[in-house]
Amino acid sequence: MRLFILTAAAMFAFAANSVLTRLALLDSDTDPLVFAALRVFAGVVVLWALIARRGRPVQVFNRATLVGAVTLAVYMVGFSLAYRTLDAGLGALILFGGVQVTMFAGAILGGAAVPMLRWAGAAVALAGLCVLFWPSGDAAIDLWGGLWMAAAALGWGIYSLNGRGATDPLLATAANFLCALPVVALPLIWLAVGVTWQGAILAVISGAITSGMGYALWYGVMPALGATRAAVAQLGVPIIAIAAGVVILAEPVTGRLIAATLLVIGGIAISLLPRRA
Repeated sequence: MRLFILTAAAMFAFAANSVLTRLALLDSDTDPLVFAALRVFAGVVVLWALIARRGRPVQVFNRATLVGAVTLAVYMVGFSLAYRTLDAGLGALILFGGVQVTMFAGAILGGAAVPMLRWAGAAVALAGLCVLFWPSGDAAIDLWGGLWMAAAALGWGIYSLNGRGATDPLLATAANFLCALPVVALPLIWLAVGVTWQGAILAVISGAITSGMGYALWYGVMPALGATRAAVAQLGVPIIAIAAGVVILAEPVTGRLIAATLLVIGGIAISLLPRRA
């Protein structure tokens, strides 16, 4: 039960990131790269303030930190650029559908045994994404937005896999944020960009709370979940994001989106069924 509650809390934090980012970028005066940099900076400040309270020396740089920092930067930049054009729920569907593929591939390459029910659940959930992307006369999904979110999915999937070996989730997350900050902020040296007060405040909330603390929590539960269960669990995030997007951002609900959502929920349910003897 404790693992379920902590995992659910992390999923709500992930969904909140989608809503906060989309809400901030609805205003074209807030640049997505500035939003991403402020988000990472806020995470650095809060996480390292918590580390400093421990009062003991820490080791920041190692191989896991390098992987975590690079993949976190890829996720942050792709995520922000994608939400210039994607709705909160749709972006979350693309993101965590891609994350599922990435994490299943990582588990297989790592030699993990994947139960048949989990394969079936993943297939049903991915069918939901196929329903969403199948060409029709409905409003088309922005190509660049989809590609940026696919890049974010790859980054977040590897970032999550990297967290399986974290013995100190708070320190690992703080180190990842600190080392990712120069990478995310580097393009701002050459680009003329801006941000509104609302965009800055939302970036700080996202970085300090739903990203910094949420990701530390995620690194804490990853070892207990394992790669494939963690991948399937994250497919619940789009459902939360869609509901929040409808209520908070007045985003439209289409028949295709409902069908895709039901398939994703069904896939999660199948994956979590107990194996028969």
